[in-house]
Amino acid sequence: MNDLTQTPEMLIANLGARARKASALLAQVSDAQKAQALTLAAQALRDAAPAIAAANARDMENAAANGLSPAMLDRLRLDAGRIAATADGVDQVASLPNPLGSIIDRSERPNGLVLERVRVPLGVIGIIYESRPNVTADAAALCLRAGNAVILRGGSEAVESNRAIHAAMLSGIVAAGLPADAVQIVPTTDRAAVGALLKAAQFVDLIIPRGGKSLVARVQEEARVPVLAHLDGINHSYVDAAADADMACALVVNAKMRRTGICGATETVLIDRAFPAAARVVAALLDAGCAVRGDADVQALDNRVTAAREEDWDTEYLDAIVSVRMVDGLDDALDHIAAHGSHHTDAIITQDGERAERFLNAVDSAIVMWNASTQFADGGEFGLGAEIGISTGRLHARGPVALEGLTTYKWLVRGMGQARP
Repeated sequence: MNDLTQTPEMLIANLGARARKASALLAQVSDAQKAQALTLAAQALRDAAPAIAAANARDMENAAANGLSPAMLDRLRLDAGRIAATADGVDQVASLPNPLGSIIDRSERPNGLVLERVRVPLGVIGIIYESRPNVTADAAALCLRAGNAVILRGGSEAVESNRAIHAAMLSGIVAAGLPADAVQIVPTTDRAAVGALLKAAQFVDLIIPRGGKSLVARVQEEARVPVLAHLDGINHSYVDAAADADMACALVVNAKMRRTGICGATETVLIDRAFPAAARVVAALLDAGCAVRGDADVQALDNRVTAAREEDWDTEYLDAIVSVRMVDGLDDALDHIAAHGSHHTDAIITQDGERAERFLNAVDSAIVMWNASTQFADGGEFGLGAEIGISTGRLHARGPVALEGLTTYKWLVRGMGQARP
């Protein structure tokens, strides 16, 4: 048990030291044992579904009383289907190919030395997240399967849900003979504990924040530990002049409205001025219950459209609101995305393969799509299992971060007595 009278620095040092020891033990555990632990953890989640749902109901009641937005309440909500899907995600991670020990490349030097780069765990990972309690299970599963110990720090709005999920996961992990300290949760909602975790470079090898812009900005500003993060999901769906009208309507509505509170939701729709069915696309969004904020040309298409402000092009709504702009061809769309995008996910809808390939090559985002909904920006949909998040940076890992993204490598050098002259 952790003594909650400790200072945040003492608390994090205690958790970190235990995580470091657990990570060393995990390095000696077979992949089969780790997979078994996750299979048992997934079943424990299913068995604990009523307790998890009850804990989530308490969180939802408190969050609603505290004025959490509908989009954030949706992120927080755990119904029977979402709990089952969370357990299924843990099972899927258990069945994924083991990345550890895989040889990235191999070469032999003229002097006979054989060099290999081999995947190994990162060590200890700190996850700081808000709202979504399923991250507790996703992060624990991915980190553990990749051989890492993890320290979880969820948001105060999901404290009851996170603790219930962690308890269930831990029962499966321990039943498989793995150390309990491989997956720890910070037992306090004190914000000072976050600051202590960000500075715990002696114990933590990587910090991954998942949450709003203010959280990620704070992490990036204060961290003394490497950070893997994304800020906004300001994603674009560009309807090219050569788009199929039925496809454009269906994809744009799905990309915005399937789930408005996820980071893969489209926030801005760009419509080529030469596309003949622009009014249909705008009407489809409005008829689906989405508020449309548009430029003057878009307002002229439907009197239900309100005027877009300049800040709308840089806003992640996470709600049933979208900004729509008419553009003068592909170059204009590319310029807009470069100026206002967040390097997360952007899509083109077109029947012109040449323009599509140019878009795919020109847009500098972690995920770029052709004739697909941006809502597919998800590790599970990419066949990676549960994801730890989507990285919009350019170093280490980019896009959905799953098992491989939670590893690093080391060089193995095999010789036959070579001495350097």
